[in-house]
Amino acid sequence: MTVFVLDAGELIGLENNSRAAWARLRAARSGSHQLIVPTGVIGQVWRGAPQQARLNQALKQCRPIPLDENTARLAGQLCGRTGTTDVIDAVVAVVAHSALRHGEATVLTSDPEDISTLLAVLGSTAKVVPV
Repeated sequence: MTVFVLDAGELIGLENNSRAAWARLRAARSGSHQLIVPTGVIGQVWRGAPQQARLNQALKQCRPIPLDENTARLAGQLCGRTGTTDVIDAVVAVVAHSALRHGEATVLTSDPEDISTLLAVLGSTAKVVPV
């Protein structure tokens, strides 16, 4: 099984009705794969506007991963180790690395370089797919 971790760029693509983003979502759902979204990522993109109906539809197909204290601490340490300040990107990397215990993990992101750097510091084998 592959766990797909959706970052803000992929959620924005779904909201904007990107054919490629919806095709990735459908492909993941048709297999025995799991779609997850860290709740901090939802906070980055959610504005509650009526025009976010597509995004809401997509989020219903994903499992939200709450930002608990342990993940927050790991993300903060990762930011410290890499000299970065984007805690949500660090959370995405930590969640993807943790998802490896269920099989493969793939991050769908518009920040492939940043996420790849964070994953490398973790020694993670999670894959990164630019969107």
